[in-house]
Amino acid sequence: MSTQIQASVLHGVKDLRIESRELPQPTANEVQVRIASTGLCGSDLHYYSHYRNGDILVREPLSLGHESAGVVTAVGSSVTSLSTGDKVALEVGLPCGQCQRCKEGRYNICKEMKFRSSGKSFPHFQGTLQERINHPAEWCYKLPEDVSLDVGALLEPLGVALHAFRRSQVLQGATVLVFGAGAVGLLCAAVAKLKGASKVIIADIDAGRLEFAVKNGFAHSSYTVPMRRGKDIDESLAIAKETAGEIGKVDSVGEVDTVFECTGVPSCVQAAIYAARAGGRLMLVGMGHPIQTLPLGAAALREVDIVGVFRYANTYPESIEIVQQAARSSEGPDFSKLVTHRYSGLQEASKAFDMAGKTKDADGKLVLKVVIDSSEGAASASSKL
Repeated sequence: MSTQIQASVLHGVKDLRIESRELPQPTANEVQVRIASTGLCGSDLHYYSHYRNGDILVREPLSLGHESAGVVTAVGSSVTSLSTGDKVALEVGLPCGQCQRCKEGRYNICKEMKFRSSGKSFPHFQGTLQERINHPAEWCYKLPEDVSLDVGALLEPLGVALHAFRRSQVLQGATVLVFGAGAVGLLCAAVAKLKGASKVIIADIDAGRLEFAVKNGFAHSSYTVPMRRGKDIDESLAIAKETAGEIGKVDSVGEVDTVFECTGVPSCVQAAIYAARAGGRLMLVGMGHPIQTLPLGAAALREVDIVGVFRYANTYPESIEIVQQAARSSEGPDFSKLVTHRYSGLQEASKAFDMAGKTKDADGKLVLKVVIDSSEGAASASSKL
């Protein structure tokens, strides 16, 4: 037996269509999940706006969405860990489980990884902007009663931040700088703060996002990066060095132990190298320009480690603990406040994507994370939180 569902399907640049699909009963090791909350990610926005994400081209109609949580509606015959009615967060990347990277626990860099809403594997692994999906039970995580479905969807980008933190080897009492106050940058700051960093400074060109970060407990302090561009590489590097120096004056922090670079913007990566102390570490979290001119000598001569970060591995259980820890803390952060706009119904997906591409809405409200409720019967009218 199968169930007919509705799905949002991308056919070209900003060409989203609602289509019917046949969804079979879950196999023995799968559960069927009614998707209740899907956050829109930067990669989704690239596919929507350009029908590609960097060098990755969409080669067939694709449902977007991978930051998702929902409710179990059916359970395969061999599944004992979940029951119908359970709230779950979905880890949507399925590795091969057999290669050396998988055996090392680094399945996020498995060459055979199938990741929902990505055009990298072919046929594409369809994303979560569907009313229901079948998904392996081992990659579904039961949510506690005190964790909402919207926060459950945030566990996916939170996993990126937690994975970056683990690879950074940040010690208790360390000083941390985060470039970029988008969702991932805010989450990186929050994880470092909750894990015991003595000072977390967040930097961005958007003063509104920085105010949000400090006011809601994601970071201790902030720095507004001036909009300056050098006419050549020498001037650009001089500006980056000056920016790092100015950030060092915030709370007299000086050079920091660890920098999380979450923008991918060359000027920020350059400043990040100068901002790190000798023996410090720069975490490349943001997916930006593939080719950049960087002051590698300034890093090498001071033994600043430059470490790449790609997605996440083995993060969901600890991420659930982190959001519960934050909820118990009087100093925050309040992860639920990251969801600034919510749209009900797949037919509202285009409006949601258009909103996700903005920094403020028509009323001047900050846009951070836009989510879509794609479940059956979701109201057609959108709601702005």
